Amino acid sequence: MSAIALVGNPNTGKTSLFNTLTASYEYVGNWAGVTVEKKIGSLKNGAGKLIDLPGIYSLHPLSRDEGVAAQYLIEESPEALINIVDASQLERNLLLTLQLLEYGKPTVLGLNMIDVATARGIHVNSEVLQDRLGIPVLPLVARTGKGCKEILSLLGQSADIPPVRFKLHYGEIAEAAITSIELELQPMKDLPNHRWIALQLMEQNPVVLDFLKSRMDIRKLVKLGDACQSELQRKNLALTLPQWLRSVRMDYIRSLCLEVLDRADQKPHNLTERLDALLTHRFWGLPLFIFIMYALFKTTFDWVGGPLSDLVDGLISGPISEGANSLLGFLGASNFTHALIVDGIIAGVGGVIVFVPQIFILFLIISFLEDSGYMARVCLLMDSTMERMGLNGKAFIPFIIGFGCNVPAIMAARSIEQPKDRMLTTLLMPLMSCSARLPVYALFAAVFFPERQAFAVLSMYVLGIVFALILCKIFSWLLFKNESSVFMIELPPYRMPQIKTLSRSTWEKGKGFLRKAGTIILAGSVIIWLVSYAGPGGFDVAMDDSYLAKFGGLIAPLLAPLGFGTWQAGSTLVPGFLAKEVVVSTMNIIYHAPDTTGLENQISQVFTPLSAISFMIFILLYIPCLATVGVIKKETNSWKWTFFSMGYCLVLAYTVSFLVFQSGKLFGWS
Repeated sequence: MSAIALVGNPNTGKTSLFNTLTASYEYVGNWAGVTVEKKIGSLKNGAGKLIDLPGIYSLHPLSRDEGVAAQYLIEESPEALINIVDASQLERNLLLTLQLLEYGKPTVLGLNMIDVATARGIHVNSEVLQDRLGIPVLPLVARTGKGCKEILSLLGQSADIPPVRFKLHYGEIAEAAITSIELELQPMKDLPNHRWIALQLMEQNPVVLDFLKSRMDIRKLVKLGDACQSELQRKNLALTLPQWLRSVRMDYIRSLCLEVLDRADQKPHNLTERLDALLTHRFWGLPLFIFIMYALFKTTFDWVGGPLSDLVDGLISGPISEGANSLLGFLGASNFTHALIVDGIIAGVGGVIVFVPQIFILFLIISFLEDSGYMARVCLLMDSTMERMGLNGKAFIPFIIGFGCNVPAIMAARSIEQPKDRMLTTLLMPLMSCSARLPVYALFAAVFFPERQAFAVLSMYVLGIVFALILCKIFSWLLFKNESSVFMIELPPYRMPQIKTLSRSTWEKGKGFLRKAGTIILAGSVIIWLVSYAGPGGFDVAMDDSYLAKFGGLIAPLLAPLGFGTWQAGSTLVPGFLAKEVVVSTMNIIYHAPDTTGLENQISQVFTPLSAISFMIFILLYIPCLATVGVIKKETNSWKWTFFSMGYCLVLAYTVSFLVFQSGKLFGWS
């Protein structure tokens, strides 16, 4: 089946087009030797596979994810390319377009956001653009699906897409070097377009250089590039060879834009500018962000999410539990089977499922903020603070993603350009409060801080960010002393997100939680129930005499200085390493709670407000879950850094919980 690559700048609507053209998000894989994610989907017309490459500005990579595009083009052989560009930012987008045309494969140019360009008074003559570039140019609005059918129809007959005949002349000196390098590459029959390889080599693209080094002796090729550089300097051109090639492309792009763009009626981003004047204000911007986050949590836990969770809780503890009891009684199930299903599976999994409405509402609002363009502004707001701590504002994007799940957040750190910033972000990500911790916060906040539930949960999220910034400063000073950071981010115009896009984004973020409920949490609930049902004395023993109690009793003395030195608390923390959601399901089983209200009553008798705060902080900071540990190992390619991340989290959790509880006792808090 043919492969078609989707390439474009960030924020050009590439993901929207991918979702529209493909039947579904099929699977995720990794490029050989590079830990960068690729997305592959089947085209709706069955014409082949669509490969979504990371958003890039150029084929010369600044970050690991940008290197994926060049690596794909040199190692694979897609049948065609779709280059999606932003019609309102055409001049900037065309630099990548020219590099792709030089690759030589049949190419379709998707002129996206034509509605945004028109609204700003920018008119693009797609026919002239098509004539000058010699490739099909299709205007479209990927967010609404307008024009996507035409692209899909064209891809269905990809053999009819005309071959690229575009050739840009780089001057006599550079052209002579290109020809010489092409001659040297002639024996390499399995390489893509030799002219493209020569240009990428002359631009010193590290991905192409590494690939050629593994296949041949490139010293002669490098000498040819150096000779071209010397000849340029002899002609008194104060440009390096890569700068010369870029300047020729930019001159062509400017002349092309004069022909195809009509800016006579161009308007400024009035709405964007007015909103930015307020939302990115040097004094008011950060307080407004904190207020928006507070409103987010208030909506999640009080205004909307709380009542919905109560409805789910009533459904599980009422019709579902009662129906299961009646059905098992009618079938004559044994006491063991009855207890396993009702006390183990329904109580364990149900105790976590009740928080699903809150989690999905949280993801819905975060998706809205992301799609609207506001989150890019938050990174800008946070840059000065994060720079003082040793990171740049771009690292704040993975931190925000970490509120959903630490695993994709760590993978998102690949887009950060500097190795130091990538490593720091990866190591600090476990401190972000993922959705798995949310049920624990919500449970304890509802018991001990019912009037300030949103504030209590928000405090845990803020506390994670605060500790991440403090440790970032310490790690930067101790571990990455001589490395600097560079911040570069694009601020897209504000847009009203589409309902379809929001719903899909929310589902993609939240379905992992549901998948865990049907796998890890289900399996964990059964195992926890079994070790609570059995003990040295046999089966169906008292909970205090079970294997679970014995095991928790071994850990309890270590937790006593933290305020929760009971075997029940100790028993929840170890399975929490598999998945943090299992903490709540374990509590449901231990306390034989038929519903959330019953569990809340039990917890209120075992914990105090002070010990509850200590426990929540410990859950926030202690060892990341197994999946997060796995992805840290994968991204760092080092057991040393993996064990370091686990170790510092555990030490930090114990230290902070100890100080909070003991200080509270000293001041007479309870």
